[in-house]
Amino acid sequence: MMPTPFETLKELPNTNTHNCFACSPVNAAGLQMKFFTDDNRIYARVTIPGHMGGWHRIAHGGVVATILDETMGWAGIYLLEQLTLTKTMTVDFVQAVTVGEELRAEAWVQERKGKREALIKATIFNADHEICAESQGIFTMLTLALARRMKLTDAAFEKYFFDPLMECKSKSTVS
Repeated sequence: MMPTPFETLKELPNTNTHNCFACSPVNAAGLQMKFFTDDNRIYARVTIPGHMGGWHRIAHGGVVATILDETMGWAGIYLLEQLTLTKTMTVDFVQAVTVGEELRAEAWVQERKGKREALIKATIFNADHEICAESQGIFTMLTLALARRMKLTDAAFEKYFFDPLMECKSKSTVS
């Protein structure tokens, strides 16, 4: 299967108002992942920096798992229009991922499991379009009201992170 060209996808907004290890554009020590969508899947483009390697040029497995988890999390937030938290996650490491190589991650919602959970899957491909790792997770879905009561979000987070994502989504469904 040929990959979807990033040029044909819509880039999802992200802000410099947080310090997430995986996706913050201002965390110099992080992955600085960028996310895109075709409104059915979430795609990420990322290059693992050398300081996140295991031995030789092999990426640390925990970093590979982080990429999968973060991509699935963004899929939950954007595609389900709710905040999501990882409940369980499995990872199959198919082949080694090398640092310094551009990777493509894809995630999609496989199934909603009632009002509060969803099964989300993700895959990482190397520059040769070969599968390097696959994952699936059960994600707990939270409304903004519940997340506020649990003190997981506040008005600033919603204004600078969640609201722009939902505005981006509403623009694509109107056209």
